Amino acid sequence: MTRSVYVAGIGRGDGRQVIELGVMELLTRQVDRVGVFRPLAHEPEGGEDDKDGVFALLRSRYRLTQTAAAATGMAYDRAAALLAERGTDELVTALLDRYHEVARAFEVVLVLGTDYADTQLPAELALNARLANEFGAGVLAVVAGHGQGAESVVAEVRNARHAFTSLGCDVIAVIANRVREGDTLRAVRELGAQLPEPVYALPEDPALAAPTVAQVAEELGAEVLLGDASGLARDIRDFVFGGAMLPTFLTALREGCMVITPGDREDLVVGALAAHSAGAPPLAGLLLTLGERPGPQTMALAQRLAPGTPLLAVPEGSYPTATAVSGLEGRLTAAAPRKAELALGLFETHVDTAALTERLSVVRSDRVTPMMFEHELIERARADRRRIVLPEGTEERVLRAAEILLRRNVCDLTLLGEPDAIRKRVADLGLGLRLLGPEEPEEPREGAAEPGAAGFGRRAEPGGPAAARVVDPATSPLRERFAEVYARLRAHRGVTPELAFDVVGDVSYFGTLMVEEGLADGMVSGAAHSTAATIRPAFEVIRTRPGAAIVSSVFFMCLADKVLVYGDCAVNPDPDAGQLADIAIQSAATAARFGVEPRVAMLSYSTGTSGSGADVDKVREATGLVRELRPDLRVEGPIQYDAAVEPSVAATKLPGSAVAGQATVLIFPDLNTGNNTYKAVQRSAGAVAVGPVLQGLRKPVNDLSRGALVQDIVNTVAITAVQAQDVAPADDPGGPAGGAGAGAAGREAGR
Repeated sequence: MTRSVYVAGIGRGDGRQVIELGVMELLTRQVDRVGVFRPLAHEPEGGEDDKDGVFALLRSRYRLTQTAAAATGMAYDRAAALLAERGTDELVTALLDRYHEVARAFEVVLVLGTDYADTQLPAELALNARLANEFGAGVLAVVAGHGQGAESVVAEVRNARHAFTSLGCDVIAVIANRVREGDTLRAVRELGAQLPEPVYALPEDPALAAPTVAQVAEELGAEVLLGDASGLARDIRDFVFGGAMLPTFLTALREGCMVITPGDREDLVVGALAAHSAGAPPLAGLLLTLGERPGPQTMALAQRLAPGTPLLAVPEGSYPTATAVSGLEGRLTAAAPRKAELALGLFETHVDTAALTERLSVVRSDRVTPMMFEHELIERARADRRRIVLPEGTEERVLRAAEILLRRNVCDLTLLGEPDAIRKRVADLGLGLRLLGPEEPEEPREGAAEPGAAGFGRRAEPGGPAAARVVDPATSPLRERFAEVYARLRAHRGVTPELAFDVVGDVSYFGTLMVEEGLADGMVSGAAHSTAATIRPAFEVIRTRPGAAIVSSVFFMCLADKVLVYGDCAVNPDPDAGQLADIAIQSAATAARFGVEPRVAMLSYSTGTSGSGADVDKVREATGLVRELRPDLRVEGPIQYDAAVEPSVAATKLPGSAVAGQATVLIFPDLNTGNNTYKAVQRSAGAVAVGPVLQGLRKPVNDLSRGALVQDIVNTVAITAVQAQDVAPADDPGGPAGGAGAGAAGREAGR
């Protein structure tokens, strides 16, 4: 029988979408086929999106194949009519039939309870309880804590639990959402120790409640005069009304505010955008009233001053406009993915996700989907939080990835670059990134530790969203220290302290030395730098790990129903038999570290003893070395790709092999073959290629493709953080400088 989880509230205003999103995240970590069912929904206002946008968000984020219509039982108005004409049993029977239609196609179904918003349904809580029982679903009850004191919220939690249990429901947990910090939050958590079911409390988060510029534009029917998609996705934290003279007006501006001013006040428009351009403070946008438009010269200047910053216009005056937006609150929608990341960070910080997953009683799928693999990466990185340095501090994709990583509490980050340039870039992109200098203390947070030397400390445990450190290699006092270290390491190459000072001013070298000196646990670069520029400093400074013959790389190839590991597709042009064996052993270890059971295929154009030649002999010799060095590993070679991954071909070519037909780690004989194969599979099979992930270094440094997407960067940073968890604090840096055994030739081929 399909397992289902019913998320149900007891009234309006509980922000239940955060919980629904969090539960969907937990389910998709465990199960391949997760469906969504809404017993009742408001009629779509346009297209297939539902009224509150949550289904569209789930469908977009979790790649659901369901349409809104297919996932919905019936519309509220039809349900109210059926209830009035034929009674509750007829309504429940109809909805139960629709539920089973959905459930047949999925392993687990997330049921989104009714929203209590103009539904015209009496006894709505009892209807949700009845449906949960009929579906055989456990109930996750949600109560609203917004604007209430401790006693009131505690009473609501008790009442919600009693209401559902008294109606025969299996209550999985109760979650109080939008709870006030302090005594109220503590009181709800203390209640959890008194009840048989877990009780969780999520605090109110102003950023989640903040409407986006796009939401304001939609609410007012405003015309968008200027602004791109990222600008329209900015959160509005406050409204500032422009009526005073410019000097007075500028003092009223606040970070993330939207300026509302008559359209003929061109001085305020230009002044506000100039302040935004300077990063003091960054604005959400401007809303012009009275149907007035600035002249063409002012509009052109506005475009140059703050490209992407929204400029909206409405015909109404400032007062009715302010009234219309005063009570507007943020929504989780597919058009606001940044809010989804913030919501998930909030959920994962304040809910014991491991305990809740166990209570959901979901059996993990045998298959590993790309989404499950990505979830596992994030979870592992978060479990033992590390510090990662990102040298490309002004690169848009890097900054967007940094925002996601911090909102999801994946790791601590240091961005390298000129601080004013980074702040301006963050302002232009409208990102919710707090930026701190190297010595600037973070605001006290629950579970936070004091910063360490030079401000590069690590938190004892995840807390709320953190800020990124910003360090400028050109002016940092660390530059002198790093120059001394680099000159000592490269003295045998004739590097003087003066030359070293110039070299370590480069962001890639500076970041690498941060890792070497323990001020960061890993580095990720390459979105705007070549492979050589990223990994050469690692070869010179960090060097190979004891026992590793060379530095090599793997890609995690996330196919529809499994994850394969390809090596080496980015570093070594033409490894000999010994190096190929080392690549295979390292790749197997990397696969195992990330949850892929290693079954190693040493690829060639020949399978078994069917062919001969120098290339085949190299692979045959490498296979023998792997078996000699690691007799515990399952390895087969030489073997062709089809025999390695397709059981029917393996049954013909290598019957009885423990690897053929089910290989998970595929080792290519040379860079030309590996690089072209991974790109062919990526493009033709729609696989998600995560990497290249470097292996063999003492401390983790990873390269990005210059075409990397934001999610690629997020995944690579998470992998780097997990790799850093395996590095012993007293790791011996021994060995000769520049000891990595990969030649410079061919390193660009991995791009």
